Order: sequence, then structure tokens, then C-alpha cells
Amino acid sequence: MIAALAAAATLAASPAPAEVARPVAGIVSPIWSDPERRDQAHEVEQITTRLAVRPGMTVADIGAGGGYDTLRLSKVVGPGGRVMAEDVTPQYLSELRSAIAAAGLKNVTVVLGSGGDPRLPPNSIDAAIMVHMYHEIQQPMALLAALALAFKPGGRLGIEELDRPTLAHGTPPKLLVCELAAAGYRLVQMSPLTGGIGYFAVFQPPTGRSPAIARRAGDCSG
Repeated sequence: MIAALAAAATLAASPAPAEVARPVAGIVSPIWSDPERRDQAHEVEQITTRLAVRPGMTVADIGAGGGYDTLRLSKVVGPGGRVMAEDVTPQYLSELRSAIAAAGLKNVTVVLGSGGDPRLPPNSIDAAIMVHMYHEIQQPMALLAALALAFKPGGRLGIEELDRPTLAHGTPPKLLVCELAAAGYRLVQMSPLTGGIGYFAVFQPPTGRSPAIARRAGDCSG
């Protein structure tokens, strides 16, 4: 515990890299695609397999929106696990709370974050996902720096995106890897998801020391 707190303090004291210069898409919907299509593509199964999510884990759904992933992740982690459903839109979270209550789920915590901070407790999550929303984050570098503090040792971040410009509600893979590297995250693996729902990238968050900033985040758009 002492070592974890010391690592968190080191990261918190580290200056965040400059924010991105490329366009940031606006939030237009609590869902990105038809749930039936996503079920047919076995989206959640693909995500949980690549992140090795198991019963008893705590997983953060960053940008939970209408809760498609949250409701399904709740079953994967089971009663001994927890899902932290985070979003920056109060209306989405209000509707999500109703959906959680209707489903009788007891292992979901709803969190109101901000454009630059998911507001998760330090050393609290085993994994985090961002599903078709990275391009909508107002302050991605600040959010990634704050999110790094929430991971337990060995934690992983999984990002699902479409390979298209950010203003078209996607993120080109090269751009994603560059920006995450600027925030100190290391790419573990990246590959397409079956079913035509995009690609999925898994990153190791920075731990125990100041993130190594290889280049300015603003350079990634060039």
C-alpha cells in the first residue's frame, strides 16, 4: 500500500503533456451503434478476452453513456467484482442509474467525471475501457494522466475505435498510439475486432515513476 501511494504521488506531481492540437469531436449520443449489432459481433466478449477480465475484477467503463458495456461487464465480473461506470453527462448517468436499478445490479458504481479527470479512486481498478469515445474527450492528456493513478499494478487500458478522422467520430490507429505514448502509456497489442465494429488497442499505463514523454502530444496530429 505504501509503495502504491508513493507511485501515485510521483505521477500526480508529474506535469501532464500539452493537450492535443487535433479536433475533438462533440458528444452526440449515449450509444454509438445498435445494441443488437453489437451483440451479434460479440463485442463485450472480444473486449473482455483481450483484457483478460475475470470474475472479481474491478473494471472502469470510461464514457459509459447508456450503459451497453456496463450492464454486460457487470455479469462478467460477477458479484465479487465491480464496474465503475463513468461519464461526464449527468443526463446519461441518470438514465444509466435507472437501467442499473431495473436490472437489479448491485456491483455497479456510477461516477460523474470531467473532461480532464474520470474521478476514480487511486489504485482501484484492474482494467478500464473506452469504447468509441476517445475522440470525444475534451482533455485527453489530462484525463489519461489522472486515469493512470486509478490502475492497480498490472492494470490495462483497452480502447475501441474506428479508423477514421476524429471529427468523423473515430481515431486513426497511428494517432491513438502517438497520443497514448505522449501520456506515458505503452501499446501492448492492437488488432481489428470481428463484426466490423472497429479496432481494439490494449495499453499498459505508466506506473511508479514520471511518464516518459517521447514527444509533445501536439506533434501527433502532424
